[in-house]
Amino acid sequence: MQQHTNPRKMTLPKFILGDNTDFPEAIFVIHTDFPRFIINLQDDEVEWLEEFDAHDQKEIESETENLIKEASIFYDREVSRYEDD
Repeated sequence: MQQHTNPRKMTLPKFILGDNTDFPEAIFVIHTDFPRFIINLQDDEVEWLEEFDAHDQKEIESETENLIKEASIFYDREVSRYEDD
């Protein structure tokens, strides 16, 4: 099988909604920018998809609250768009 490389990188949105029937109550939002993470808005549990050094860790801790707020705002916006359709 031949692999094709695309010189242009795929453009991803900053946030993506994730759904999984194994977790019917969960509301997953995936953050695709650094620092990449998945948050379950049902309980605000965050799974980081990055490794952090000590310097990054302090910066991430101060930014986490803003990122969670942004994820919640994104989710509310997306849900309202579905309801409008």
